[in-house]
Amino acid sequence: MAIEILDTTLRDGEQTSGVSFTEGEKLSIAQLLLEELKVDRIEVASARVSDGEYAGARKIFDWAKQNGYLNRVEVLGFVDGDISLKWIQDAGGKVDNLLCKGSLKHCEKQLRKTPEEHLNDIKNTIAIADDMGIEVNIYLEDWSNGMIDSPEYVYQIIEGLSETSVKRIMLPDTLGILNHRDTGRFCEDMVNRFPNMKFDYHAHNDYDLSTANAFEAIKAGVHGIHTTLNGLGERAGNVPLSSVIGVVKDHLKMDLNIDEKKLYKVSKVVESFSGVRIPQNKPLIGEFVFTQTSGIHADGDSKDNLYQTALEPARFGRTYTYALGKMSGKSSIQKNLDELGIELSKEETKKLTQRIIELGDKKESITKEDLPFIIKDVLGTLVVESKVQIKNYSLSVAQGLKSMATLSVEIDGKLYEQTASGDGQYDAFMNSLGEIYDQLERQLPRLVDYEVHIPPGGNTDALVITTITWENGQKFKTRGLDPDQTVAAIKATIKMLNIIENKK
Repeated sequence: MAIEILDTTLRDGEQTSGVSFTEGEKLSIAQLLLEELKVDRIEVASARVSDGEYAGARKIFDWAKQNGYLNRVEVLGFVDGDISLKWIQDAGGKVDNLLCKGSLKHCEKQLRKTPEEHLNDIKNTIAIADDMGIEVNIYLEDWSNGMIDSPEYVYQIIEGLSETSVKRIMLPDTLGILNHRDTGRFCEDMVNRFPNMKFDYHAHNDYDLSTANAFEAIKAGVHGIHTTLNGLGERAGNVPLSSVIGVVKDHLKMDLNIDEKKLYKVSKVVESFSGVRIPQNKPLIGEFVFTQTSGIHADGDSKDNLYQTALEPARFGRTYTYALGKMSGKSSIQKNLDELGIELSKEETKKLTQRIIELGDKKESITKEDLPFIIKDVLGTLVVESKVQIKNYSLSVAQGLKSMATLSVEIDGKLYEQTASGDGQYDAFMNSLGEIYDQLERQLPRLVDYEVHIPPGGNTDALVITTITWENGQKFKTRGLDPDQTVAAIKATIKMLNIIENKK
């Protein structure tokens, strides 16, 4: 059977500290999840939270209704009679994920009710939902502690719910306390005891066991797994969609409806919207996970792909890269030179390799796009001609006023000058440069990412590394190094200009 994915990035994922999506961002993420990634269901809001939550949900529901996704968009609701249900109905929703108590302790201590009283309240809410035409799924909050401390309570609640219209029970490890053995045992108990119910498993990652727990839950027979993009979520986050994909398809040999090729693209969009960077070593979606650093690995890949696995980057819309640094061997460097279309003799490659190792020993980061400039420095060979030179620039910043930049640049021997304003000195610089390129009827690459690294504990004159990712048909990076952050960014931009001018 295919495992269902409910993605809760827009509900549980937004509970990440400091994360709040705008209405437009929520709609974009919902569209990407359903239309591009093709997840089965999405959870997009909690009822009654705020006006912004309502507006965002309504925007998604309006779009979902027009495009046939309405029954696949869900909202967290509460056992409050018709209050949450009216909120959901007014927003345009058709599915309520009803939050109930999954442990006796929560029921008695937080609600101050008996199990019978709580069950009657749940049934009353379900009956109202039935009359309103709203489908109800049940979240058993704190189910993991319920199974540890009060399993008879859990059985009592589910048996009571079997008399209602509810067909799906969601089993949350709310505090991320379970290990894989307990998860497997508890989920198997649910599936065997209540064979007519569908069960979803909802994992949190407090012990870094969420992926292992999802693995065991699926083995035990649950129908669905709840995920978030990039592992967003409260505290240590939820189980990441990226991790579940690899486990389900490659280890459990089961089906998913997910379009793997869109995973990286959608994950990067959420990274941008959330402001939470994806760890560079995050499986499948991290910057480094398809990067071979050791020269031995690059050599092995050249000899019948000896270091490659089922996690082929092409599956996820990505490619292998070979890092440049002190671990680089001639195979790593040759692969990067081949991608750039640069041919060097064995002796020249040897000299280049030695310089890259020296730079790596000094902790300097090197990209493929840096190679032409290093070749010029080491060999005196002009691989990238300096067709673009910044002759002069003046930057100004004043409180309460727009920053200004005046730029004088030489392109193919001809001088151009322009002044522009911007939201900050670098923005003003780029606006000046953009106006010059508009005159030339040339398009600058799109700035995709801007990263600044300042050594921890450094002095105010410490060197800053600014790394900018550009997109011009394909993505590439350039770096600049300077005590001034803006100047470092300008140096990285000059490298970019010469790369695109030489390609042209």
